[in-house]
Amino acid sequence: MSAALTGFLLPIASLLAITLLAWFARRVARIAVCPICVGVSATWLWMLAAREGGFAVDTAMLPILLGASAVGGAQWVEARLPQERSPLLWKALALPIGFIAAYGLVAQRWVLAAAAATAVAALTAVFLRPRQVATGNAAVVAQLEERMKKCC
Repeated sequence: MSAALTGFLLPIASLLAITLLAWFARRVARIAVCPICVGVSATWLWMLAAREGGFAVDTAMLPILLGASAVGGAQWVEARLPQERSPLLWKALALPIGFIAAYGLVAQRWVLAAAAATAVAALTAVFLRPRQVATGNAAVVAQLEERMKKCC
């Protein structure tokens, strides 16, 4: 078997095996995790660790897996956004920054990867925090509500 084929099949086999283990763990322990997300993330994590340990890692598969995690993470946050937050704005900001973090990991530019990951975390905190409703106008709001009740 060629090295290119092995470099392709090993990450796919890893992704499937770890996904299956995560699926079983979720069923047994009733942990609310996405088995596919665990499989993809754990695979690129061991690939990064292996590369740092001096092992040959397929340079085509690693960015694909990291990109999948960036998109999956953005979708996970999107599903939890408060109603008044724009999913389009969230993805338009989060995905490029997530891709920069992925690039930093693939290119071994650790400061860039850490800075982008920190930016994604801060952006996530901003988008997931519900907007504060002004409380100073409570009397005005109550008065308007009363008028609306008597309206029709």
